[in-house]
Amino acid sequence: MSSTDLKEELTCPICLNLFTDPVTLKCGHNYCQECIEAVLDTQERSAAFTCPHCRTEFQERPVLQRNTTLCNIAEHFLAQEEQEECEVFCTYCVHTPVVATKTCLLCEASLCDLHLTVHSKSPEHTLIQPTKSFKNRKCSVHKKVLVYYCTEDAECLCVSCCLGEKHRGHNVGLLNEAFKQKQKKLRIIRDCILEESEEIEERVQDLQDHLRNIPEKAASILLRIGIQFRDFRTKLDNLESQVVNEMFKQQEQALLSVSDLIQQLESKKESLSRNICTIKELCEMTDPLLYLQADAQDFAHVVDNDRNLKTIEADDLAEDVISQILISGILNIMSGLQKGYYVQEASGISLDVNTASNNVDISDDLKTASWNSVNLGRPETPDRFEKSIVLGVEGFSDGRLYWDVEVSKEGGWRVGMTYASIGRKGLYSFIGNNSKSWGLRRFENRYSVHNNNQYSVLHNDHEVLIDQKSPCHRFRLYLDYEAGQLSFFELSDPIKLLHVVKTKFREPLHAAFYVCNAWVRIQS
Repeated sequence: MSSTDLKEELTCPICLNLFTDPVTLKCGHNYCQECIEAVLDTQERSAAFTCPHCRTEFQERPVLQRNTTLCNIAEHFLAQEEQEECEVFCTYCVHTPVVATKTCLLCEASLCDLHLTVHSKSPEHTLIQPTKSFKNRKCSVHKKVLVYYCTEDAECLCVSCCLGEKHRGHNVGLLNEAFKQKQKKLRIIRDCILEESEEIEERVQDLQDHLRNIPEKAASILLRIGIQFRDFRTKLDNLESQVVNEMFKQQEQALLSVSDLIQQLESKKESLSRNICTIKELCEMTDPLLYLQADAQDFAHVVDNDRNLKTIEADDLAEDVISQILISGILNIMSGLQKGYYVQEASGISLDVNTASNNVDISDDLKTASWNSVNLGRPETPDRFEKSIVLGVEGFSDGRLYWDVEVSKEGGWRVGMTYASIGRKGLYSFIGNNSKSWGLRRFENRYSVHNNNQYSVLHNDHEVLIDQKSPCHRFRLYLDYEAGQLSFFELSDPIKLLHVVKTKFREPLHAAFYVCNAWVRIQS
């Protein structure tokens, strides 16, 4: 069987193309699965199923059986045909096959380099890469070479098609020009994709580096924590020894003081006993002359010394001194521990009235921002916000620090940090709606009982939702400027991490607040 005959046997009677997933009906005829299913779907309306080739009728929709053997033959034939298509020989080299370098669509002939030199150079002789198939190169209606392109209908046209009614008035140009324009756009898209691909590859590389660094960083942190705990225990032991030594020192002093006082009192008691005996003898005397002549000075002296002894108090343990040593020592240890992590409380944050919107009240201590429905009439300046926003005065550009904020139970608010160069007007001036600010927010929704428990962190108009089981009114913002890290915490019991932002800060950061029917307060 010739190649042409074999191709006819492998051609679907419906689509006239090589079989794709061929299936067999009970009558033995084969079709592409997609083609015969489309025919059967059409026949289903009339409930009469027949074979498109032999018209054999079926009582019900026939079950399609996949013809595996025919499928394998069709695939093998197609692969062989594609291989043969790759090798195109010169039409005019009849004695020895020579590989062609070009094919002329007008002549429908392939040319080697030698015959190409003598071939016509006129424009109608369109030269393309070597091919054996001319079916898709010519107009199916006029059988002429496709040399034009209609951009409105996205169709390739011949000369006769351009003159027809269908494409009259359309934007029609040369096929090669359209090809160049398409290629140009495609290259732009390719460049964009390549740029995005490079960015993704760079990001993946950064993440892989970060992934490799995490265990090393964790080990370093654990080592540092271990050293801190050992140092903490050592300092606590030293403090305990200091307090215990102080306790024993005071105990010894108190014991000596009390013992000395007891000894003094015992001695005085003996002296008083002797004097009592003397007084008793005097009291028993009956001769006035002898009584008056007796020496009463020692008795008076005894009475005066007794009064002096009553004012002497014994030393006791100075518990307040011990408490002060303990508290002072613990505070020094905690201060040293905090310095070891280079974290400080940004207690000096105060609100900048010059940036406050005319709908934001600022407290006298510059710590509380409250929404006000009345325009406060502050002078318009380039630094003042149009929306209900206010910034902190201080800018932070290094180190590690944290600050706490309390928010109202009602209303909508945003708390975060921003560059001072943030815009002052429009929706993009809101904290988190731009690339220059990061904020935690709660949006007030009077018609939803759940929304007030729904928080989110925003940056550059991108929102990350944070689901809260219960509302919270105190938060902590922790900034590690050099590491490019801004963390949001909920000050619950225990403290809870809500979200961490990782980036590279390029300007000093200011505390930022937004209020709507709400208030926020910086905690000291």
